[in-house]
Amino acid sequence: MILQNGYLFIFPSASLSPFPPLLQSIIVMYTLLSGFYNYITQKEEYNVLIIGLDNAGKTTLLERIKSTFMGVVGLTPDKIAPTVGLNIGRIEVQGSRVKFWDLGGQRDLQSIWARYYSECHAIVFVVDSTDKRRLEECKDTFETMISNDLVEGVPVLMLANKQDVSNALRVEEIKEVFNKIAVKLGARDSRVLPVSALEGYVKENSHMCLFVNIFGYDGV
Repeated sequence: MILQNGYLFIFPSASLSPFPPLLQSIIVMYTLLSGFYNYITQKEEYNVLIIGLDNAGKTTLLERIKSTFMGVVGLTPDKIAPTVGLNIGRIEVQGSRVKFWDLGGQRDLQSIWARYYSECHAIVFVVDSTDKRRLEECKDTFETMISNDLVEGVPVLMLANKQDVSNALRVEEIKEVFNKIAVKLGARDSRVLPVSALEGYVKENSHMCLFVNIFGYDGV
């Protein structure tokens, strides 16, 4: 059995191998060494789920994160369409890879969220602070999410988005609504923070808080 260039060759006996014995040995040695190198240099990867109702600003947030950490220009709001399915973003933080899953928030798409719960290390729940009409719907959606056994113990960061808009609800007002179900969060790490994904305005360093919760240290 020889591995070469990513392909696995299986031979009944060494005599049937198309490679000379010395080349066989070099290939095997190279394979073992490269495999060991890949193993010791492998970086940990963490999965962060970004969810919330439609039009909450989830994709704008993801684009802001990408531009902040990767130094690339993210999509402008006028080029962001409602998410149907999944958007993926990747960054590196302190040598660790972080993968973001931005899922559609329309009611008929929320059923797919649970497919990602078992593999996520943290959840970002984005709330549209300007949409008072849907705040109860948002609370009910959040309650359904945290009631799922698959997210038990998973750190949750709630972002009160669009704080740059003059009529946005204050964080204290949003907390008052969500405090009714706070008991269901149990002992897990959770917090509510004010942000503007559009303007890049963060009253508190929310991504720092989230990553500290994920990685369990203060080095981020």
